[in-house]
Amino acid sequence: MRARLLSLLLLALAGCSKQSEEANLLNEVKRRLTERDARLTSYRLEGRTSEGGAEPVGFTFAYRAPQKMRGALAAPISRTFSWDGERLYERSDADKRFTTFQTEMAAERRAGFLTETFSPFTPEGFRAPLLPSSVRVKRTSHPRAPEAVELTGKVAAEQLEVAYTLRWPSLDFLGKQTRLADGTAMEVRLEEEHCEKAIELCVPKQLSRWVKGEKVGETTLSTVELNPTLPNDTFTLVAPEGYEVQTKTLVDSAGK
Repeated sequence: MRARLLSLLLLALAGCSKQSEEANLLNEVKRRLTERDARLTSYRLEGRTSEGGAEPVGFTFAYRAPQKMRGALAAPISRTFSWDGERLYERSDADKRFTTFQTEMAAERRAGFLTETFSPFTPEGFRAPLLPSSVRVKRTSHPRAPEAVELTGKVAAEQLEVAYTLRWPSLDFLGKQTRLADGTAMEVRLEEEHCEKAIELCVPKQLSRWVKGEKVGETTLSTVELNPTLPNDTFTLVAPEGYEVQTKTLVDSAGK
């Protein structure tokens, strides 16, 4: 009986030690992600993206911390979105329409709206990943990194599990796996990266997207500028001459 109790005690202590080690590693990952974001204060991208069998579409994107963004899609879409920290602008060159959106959204709702608006322009791996509140972490390896960490969390509202693989200790993006409730597996793979020693990090230059093991899309960047100087007028758009100008208000429930 004494031997059995001792064995159970040792198992319990080993479990507590493992949980403590994981908690310490997770705290360290979060700290390093914050530091990484602080080193990358702005960037400018230019490239092409394709989905399915559609023709690739050119795009540009500019970001300046804490939250100024401008993304443009080339012809035939020819549309630009920009957020200057207070207002959202939309310029449609195809129909010569220019819209300024004031916002009365709550901060959390506005952040979600902006993420949704600019996600088509923002490749994985430039900002810290958006993680659910409950996250597990473990050490792993990757063909591009003998040392890496994997962050896994469940998004209950969307019934999916997402896992990020990041290089250790710089936490550069290496891959993302998403599994839906029905078992469908989606993946974003790093194909090529751009590294800068001055700020000790790497960002993706080419990414491929996969569903159920089949390639469905690709993003390739021809220009990657890290920490360029981006003045305020980069993000505050002005209507070109001859465009129809309108102003709308974004609220939590519906737009006006």
